[in-house]
Amino acid sequence: MKPGKPAETQTATLAEIAREAGVSAPTVSKVLNGRADVAPATRTRVEELLRAYGYRRRRAEASRSPLIDLVFHELESAWAMEVIRGVENVARDAGLSVVLSESAGRLTPGRTWADQVAARRPHGVILVLSGLDESQRALLTSRSIPFVVMDPAGDPGADVPFIGATNWQGGLAATRHLVELGHRRIGAITGPPHMMCSRARVDGYRAALETAGVPADPELIRTGDFHHEAGYRLGRELLGLPDRPTAVFAGNDLQALGLYEAARELGLRVPEDLSVVGFDDLPVARWVGPPLTTVRQPLTEMAEAAARLLLELGRSEEAPTATRVELATSLVVRSSTAAPPR
Repeated sequence: MKPGKPAETQTATLAEIAREAGVSAPTVSKVLNGRADVAPATRTRVEELLRAYGYRRRRAEASRSPLIDLVFHELESAWAMEVIRGVENVARDAGLSVVLSESAGRLTPGRTWADQVAARRPHGVILVLSGLDESQRALLTSRSIPFVVMDPAGDPGADVPFIGATNWQGGLAATRHLVELGHRRIGAITGPPHMMCSRARVDGYRAALETAGVPADPELIRTGDFHHEAGYRLGRELLGLPDRPTAVFAGNDLQALGLYEAARELGLRVPEDLSVVGFDDLPVARWVGPPLTTVRQPLTEMAEAAARLLLELGRSEEAPTATRVELATSLVVRSSTAAPPR
């Protein structure tokens, strides 16, 4: 039995893997089940052999707990609540419960998380603005635990199922709306540059300006982090410029609300002195004063789609026909945008 054989032709029983690892079959079973009572060196050796032979539990032997693991890189926002609501809608109908995890701002959960998931043996894992490293993917795959990424932070890889939104189109629509109102000094407060959704939104912003023949001024673009505080701080910077923007596209609603606060402190009125467009269409966007013009990202629907795809992946050995889906964004015009002041 040679690990160098192509993965698609390899077959190995637990007994064969145990023999090659120099351990007992029950020890290999413990590793498969995420048990903690295995020495780290032994666990590593067994995991390497499981990956080398492409070992996967047969569906029949992969008894699952009635859980969906939902993993966020950060939980502290109304954005997360919309996602939780969507996953809960599908889980409830399927008779499942949802387990929440947070990776403390990291884009990849720690190794202990993967071991805990393997021990729980849930129906599957949904990762939001997160991802998995190669060893974590191999661990879940060997346990036949399906996973789906929602709104991936980086390139998830060609074989990773994901649900996203048309972020570039949303950034284009937001900026085009401001251009059509007559604005030419249009600022942007982006999200983190390492996140695909953030890059796509600011690329849409630039495309709308270019199409309108308006040069994108680097001085009017600020890099934020999708938090309220960044919108406030960077909004103060933009609005303090000698030739300040007459409109700002904020990369999400939370930064737009921070921008509202910065404008108020500087004595500027929205939309009479400053037009503001956000992104997400969180429930609060309708109730702030004035109600926020924003790009609706269908967060609840995205989460529902991710949960349905996850359950479909778990029901069949065959991959679903659509495992990489983008839901449409749409501009919602309210009272925070108007023609620029004379």
